[in-house]
Amino acid sequence: MPATQSDRKPRRPRLSAEDRRASILDAAAEVFSEVGYQRGKMSEVARRVGVSEPVVFQNFGSKAAVFAAVLDHAAERMSAGLRAWADRCPDIGTWLGELLAPEHLTRIHARGSLGVLFEDAMTLSGEPAILESARRANQALARTIADLLERGRTDGSVRADLDPTAGAWWLISLLASQNFRRTVSPDPAHTDTALAALTMRLLAVDPPN
Repeated sequence: MPATQSDRKPRRPRLSAEDRRASILDAAAEVFSEVGYQRGKMSEVARRVGVSEPVVFQNFGSKAAVFAAVLDHAAERMSAGLRAWADRCPDIGTWLGELLAPEHLTRIHARGSLGVLFEDAMTLSGEPAILESARRANQALARTIADLLERGRTDGSVRADLDPTAGAWWLISLLASQNFRRTVSPDPAHTDTALAALTMRLLAVDPPN
Protein backbone atom coordinates (compact mmCIF):
# COMPACT_ATOMS: atom_id res chain seq x y z
CA MET A 1 0.00 0.00 0.00
CA PRO A 2 1.52 3.40 -0.89
CA ALA A 3 2.36 5.64 2.02
CA THR A 4 -0.17 8.31 2.82
CA GLN A 5 0.79 11.94 3.33
CA SER A 6 0.73 11.44 7.11
CA ASP A 7 3.00 8.38 6.87
CA ARG A 8 5.78 10.18 5.02
CA LYS A 9 8.66 11.55 7.08
CA PRO A 10 9.03 15.33 6.81
CA ARG A 11 11.91 16.25 4.54
CA ARG A 12 14.77 18.03 6.25
CA PRO A 13 15.19 21.54 4.82
CA ARG A 14 18.19 21.74 2.51
CA LEU A 15 20.90 23.87 4.08
CA SER A 16 22.81 26.48 2.15
CA ALA A 17 26.55 25.89 1.83
CA GLU A 18 27.19 28.60 4.42
CA ASP A 19 24.69 27.16 6.88
CA ARG A 20 26.09 23.65 6.41
CA ARG A 21 29.61 24.84 7.18
CA ALA A 22 28.35 26.66 10.26
CA SER A 23 26.51 23.54 11.45
CA ILE A 24 29.64 21.44 10.96
CA LEU A 25 31.72 23.93 12.94
CA ASP A 26 29.20 23.99 15.80
CA ALA A 27 29.13 20.20 15.97
CA ALA A 28 32.91 19.91 15.69
CA ALA A 29 33.37 22.43 18.51
CA GLU A 30 31.15 20.26 20.71
CA VAL A 31 33.02 17.06 19.85
CA PHE A 32 36.53 18.49 20.21
CA SER A 33 35.71 20.28 23.46
CA GLU A 34 34.25 17.09 24.91
CA VAL A 35 36.93 14.55 23.93
CA GLY A 36 39.85 16.52 22.47
CA TYR A 37 41.34 16.68 19.00
CA GLN A 38 43.03 13.30 18.98
CA ARG A 39 39.92 11.38 20.05
CA GLY A 40 37.43 13.52 18.16
CA LYS A 41 36.03 11.68 15.15
CA MET A 42 34.66 13.28 12.01
CA SER A 43 32.07 10.52 11.85
CA GLU A 44 30.64 11.82 15.14
CA VAL A 45 30.65 15.38 13.83
CA ALA A 46 28.78 14.21 10.73
CA ARG A 47 26.28 12.29 12.85
CA ARG A 48 25.45 15.35 14.93
CA VAL A 49 24.95 17.47 11.82
CA GLY A 50 22.94 14.77 10.04
CA VAL A 51 25.22 14.42 7.02
CA SER A 52 27.64 11.79 5.79
CA GLU A 53 31.29 11.91 6.83
CA PRO A 54 32.49 12.71 3.28
CA VAL A 55 30.40 15.91 3.40
CA VAL A 56 32.53 17.14 6.31
CA PHE A 57 35.72 16.59 4.32
CA GLN A 58 34.21 18.11 1.17
CA ASN A 59 33.66 21.31 3.14
CA PHE A 60 37.00 21.48 4.96
CA GLY A 61 39.45 19.03 3.40
CA SER A 62 40.95 17.48 6.54
CA LYS A 63 40.40 16.97 10.25
CA ALA A 64 43.14 19.50 11.04
CA ALA A 65 41.43 22.07 8.81
CA VAL A 66 38.15 21.48 10.66
CA PHE A 67 39.86 22.07 14.01
CA ALA A 68 41.64 25.17 12.73
CA ALA A 69 38.32 26.60 11.52
CA VAL A 70 36.73 25.70 14.85
CA LEU A 71 39.40 27.75 16.66
CA ASP A 72 38.79 30.78 14.45
CA HIS A 73 35.03 30.45 15.04
CA ALA A 74 35.55 29.96 18.78
CA ALA A 75 37.65 33.13 18.99
CA GLU A 76 34.83 35.10 17.35
CA ARG A 77 32.27 33.63 19.76
CA MET A 78 34.46 34.23 22.81
CA SER A 79 35.27 37.79 21.77
CA ALA A 80 31.58 38.56 21.29
CA GLY A 81 30.80 36.90 24.62
CA LEU A 82 33.45 38.90 26.47
CA ARG A 83 32.16 42.18 25.04
CA ALA A 84 28.55 41.32 25.90
CA TRP A 85 29.60 40.29 29.42
CA ALA A 86 31.51 43.54 29.93
CA ASP A 87 28.50 45.51 28.66
CA ARG A 88 26.38 44.01 31.44
CA CYS A 89 28.81 45.16 34.15
CA PRO A 90 28.82 48.66 35.65
CA ASP A 91 32.50 49.08 34.74
CA ILE A 92 35.48 47.11 33.47
CA GLY A 93 36.92 46.70 36.96
CA THR A 94 33.80 44.76 37.95
CA TRP A 95 34.12 42.66 34.82
CA LEU A 96 37.76 41.88 35.67
CA GLY A 97 36.75 40.66 39.11
CA GLU A 98 34.17 38.32 37.60
CA LEU A 99 36.58 37.12 34.92
CA LEU A 100 39.17 36.19 37.54
CA ALA A 101 36.78 34.50 39.96
CA PRO A 102 38.05 30.96 40.71
CA GLU A 103 34.74 29.42 39.70
CA HIS A 104 34.99 31.09 36.29
CA LEU A 105 38.56 29.88 35.83
CA THR A 106 37.37 26.34 36.55
CA ARG A 107 34.40 26.67 34.23
CA ILE A 108 36.40 27.78 31.19
CA HIS A 109 38.64 24.71 31.49
CA ALA A 110 35.81 22.22 32.02
CA ARG A 111 35.24 19.60 29.34
CA GLY A 112 32.69 20.91 26.86
CA SER A 113 33.84 24.53 27.16
CA LEU A 114 35.47 26.58 24.41
CA GLY A 115 38.53 27.15 26.60
CA VAL A 116 39.42 23.47 26.23
CA LEU A 117 39.89 23.98 22.49
CA PHE A 118 42.64 26.56 22.98
CA GLU A 119 44.43 24.47 25.57
CA ASP A 120 44.30 21.41 23.33
CA ALA A 121 45.52 23.35 20.29
CA MET A 122 48.78 24.38 21.95
CA THR A 123 49.76 20.72 22.45
CA LEU A 124 49.45 19.86 18.74
CA SER A 125 52.95 20.86 17.67
CA GLY A 126 52.80 18.47 14.72
CA GLU A 127 49.87 20.32 13.15
CA PRO A 128 51.16 23.63 11.73
CA ALA A 129 47.71 24.71 10.47
CA ILE A 130 46.26 24.27 13.95
CA LEU A 131 49.10 26.12 15.67
CA GLU A 132 48.77 29.00 13.22
CA SER A 133 45.03 29.14 13.86
CA ALA A 134 45.66 29.04 17.62
CA ARG A 135 48.03 32.01 17.28
CA ARG A 136 45.41 33.89 15.26
CA ALA A 137 42.66 33.06 17.72
CA ASN A 138 44.65 34.09 20.79
CA GLN A 139 45.74 37.31 19.11
CA ALA A 140 42.09 38.11 18.34
CA LEU A 141 41.16 37.51 21.98
CA ALA A 142 44.06 39.68 23.12
CA ARG A 143 42.82 42.53 20.93
CA THR A 144 39.34 42.20 22.41
CA ILE A 145 40.62 42.21 25.99
CA ALA A 146 42.96 45.12 25.25
CA ASP A 147 39.98 47.10 23.91
CA LEU A 148 38.04 46.35 27.09
CA LEU A 149 40.97 47.39 29.29
CA GLU A 150 41.23 50.63 27.32
CA ARG A 151 37.53 51.15 28.04
CA GLY A 152 38.35 50.58 31.70
CA ARG A 153 40.98 53.31 31.58
CA THR A 154 38.28 55.62 30.21
CA ASP A 155 35.68 54.72 32.84
CA GLY A 156 38.29 55.05 35.61
CA SER A 157 38.14 51.47 36.88
CA VAL A 158 41.45 50.39 35.30
CA ARG A 159 44.80 52.02 36.05
CA ALA A 160 45.51 54.98 33.77
CA ASP A 161 49.17 53.93 33.39
CA LEU A 162 48.30 50.40 32.25
CA ASP A 163 49.46 49.21 28.82
CA PRO A 164 46.21 47.54 27.62
CA THR A 165 47.99 45.13 25.28
CA ALA A 166 50.41 43.93 27.99
CA GLY A 167 47.49 43.63 30.39
CA ALA A 168 45.55 41.56 27.86
CA TRP A 169 48.41 39.09 27.42
CA TRP A 170 48.87 38.90 31.19
CA LEU A 171 45.22 37.88 31.52
CA ILE A 172 45.35 35.36 28.67
CA SER A 173 48.50 33.79 30.13
CA LEU A 174 46.88 33.56 33.55
CA LEU A 175 43.69 32.01 32.19
CA ALA A 176 45.55 29.56 29.97
CA SER A 177 47.80 28.23 32.74
CA GLN A 178 45.15 27.12 35.21
CA ASN A 179 45.59 23.42 34.49
CA PHE A 180 49.33 23.80 35.07
CA ARG A 181 48.62 25.25 38.52
CA ARG A 182 46.09 22.54 39.26
CA THR A 183 48.75 19.94 38.44
CA VAL A 184 51.73 21.32 40.36
CA SER A 185 50.46 23.71 43.04
CA PRO A 186 50.02 22.21 46.52
CA ASP A 187 46.85 24.30 46.94
CA PRO A 188 45.47 25.26 43.51
CA ALA A 189 42.36 26.99 44.83
CA HIS A 190 44.38 29.24 47.13
CA THR A 191 46.90 29.94 44.36
CA ASP A 192 44.15 30.97 41.93
CA THR A 193 42.55 33.22 44.51
CA ALA A 194 45.88 34.86 45.36
CA LEU A 195 46.77 35.36 41.70
CA ALA A 196 43.37 36.90 41.02
CA ALA A 197 43.86 39.35 43.88
CA LEU A 198 47.38 40.19 42.67
CA THR A 199 46.11 40.76 39.13
CA MET A 200 43.35 43.05 40.35
CA ARG A 201 45.95 45.12 42.23
CA LEU A 202 48.09 45.34 39.09
CA LEU A 203 45.32 46.24 36.66
CA ALA A 204 42.37 47.78 38.44
CA VAL A 205 41.81 50.94 40.45
CA ASP A 206 40.67 50.35 44.01
CA PRO A 207 37.06 51.45 44.45
CA PRO A 208 36.63 54.41 46.83
CA ASN A 209 35.74 53.51 50.41
